[in-house]
Amino acid sequence: MKPSIAKGTRDFSAAEVQKRQYIMTVLREAFELRGFVPIETPSFENLETLTGKYGEEGDRLIFKILRSGDFTSKIDDGAWTGKDPKTLGAKVADKALRYDLTVPFARYVVQHQNEIAFPFKRYQMQPVWRADRPQKGRFREFYQCDADVVGSDSLWQEVELVHLYDAAFTKLGLPTTIKINNRKILAGMAEVLGIKDQFISFTVAIDKLDKVGPQGVLDEMSNQGISSEAVTRFGQWLEAGMTLGALKEVLAESEEGQRGLEELEFVLTNSKSSIKSSKVEFDFTLARGLNYYTGTIFEVAAEGVAMGSVGGGGRYADLTSIFGLKNTSGVGISFGLDRIYLCLEELGLFPTEVSARPAILFANFGEAEAVSAYQWVTKLVGQGVRAELYPDAAKLKKQFDFADKKGIVHMAMVGTNEMGAAAIPVKNLGTGEQEAMTLEQIVALLG
Repeated sequence: MKPSIAKGTRDFSAAEVQKRQYIMTVLREAFELRGFVPIETPSFENLETLTGKYGEEGDRLIFKILRSGDFTSKIDDGAWTGKDPKTLGAKVADKALRYDLTVPFARYVVQHQNEIAFPFKRYQMQPVWRADRPQKGRFREFYQCDADVVGSDSLWQEVELVHLYDAAFTKLGLPTTIKINNRKILAGMAEVLGIKDQFISFTVAIDKLDKVGPQGVLDEMSNQGISSEAVTRFGQWLEAGMTLGALKEVLAESEEGQRGLEELEFVLTNSKSSIKSSKVEFDFTLARGLNYYTGTIFEVAAEGVAMGSVGGGGRYADLTSIFGLKNTSGVGISFGLDRIYLCLEELGLFPTEVSARPAILFANFGEAEAVSAYQWVTKLVGQGVRAELYPDAAKLKKQFDFADKKGIVHMAMVGTNEMGAAAIPVKNLGTGEQEAMTLEQIVALLG
């Protein structure tokens, strides 16, 4: 039977891994320059840790892990025949692959609260899993690269995260637009529309705007039982495209909406002053469907390529309270590694040296010659030059083919006459030219 991999997952070649590592190196440097420290959490959590944190739609996308042992014998026939996914799910699964890095981070903060200094700034780059329908830029297994600050209400944290986004994408050469909104503004809109008690349904519908368009959002609102008057008025807002000035008038009677506008203006004003390359824009339709966001929310779109968001995040006022630590606000952002990769690839923005670093292969002419050649390899590696010895004394054509498949342009020939010599023949496999070179010359050529 021909082997295959699970739908929504991928193998990565050496060149692809090198490009992914390049992105992560840029992000890691951006994180650490701003005082963020790395942590890691397990690939799976207790199911109860994750359930109920992402909304009903998010809960459906959690990959659950079957209980160990003979768990089926403990399930009564009524549960089996009832086929209620919620009741049965809890009986057959007690753990799940992590859906994101934010909830595990909140759990980590609570468990380690006596060991860390607040505000706690952490970054994390690990895979997450979602039982989603695979499509371009959307996978079931993918990496998230997060930066969060917990333990501070200061809006300067939001400003810093905007600049963190800008610094990273500037270094990667990827032109982006950072969209900003505030969940308090959305709550104020819901209040004005008279649907305050349907706020979650309202934000979930708005969050689908890019996928289903304006009419699709209005249809979704109607399907969620939102009044026709509210749907009609919101449709007018969508058509008009609400500016900050217009929103100030609309939300004049909403105290929460006014607070959201004040917070938004602070972040926008102080973010734009030091931006390097990104555009920073207010977008009143930005909703970020996850339930735990309570303040500023972010989403980043890459320019010049048809792709979903390459980053997103926001303020969560009290996420740690679900694990017992009250009054601990946090804010965080995420970089979508896989989508960033696809954008850089499509736009041709990867530096050529990322997957094509200069290297040299030493030909193997026999046992004694290999000993001498390996001494050269050791010295070159010690000086930071990529070098390797072909392990077998195979025909030279086979060794040339090996170098070609690995993208190695230079081959060193240490034959019987070159053993112990100060200079050895180095052949450029691209041009066919060959010249005798010393160790220092090879280092200068490839270092």
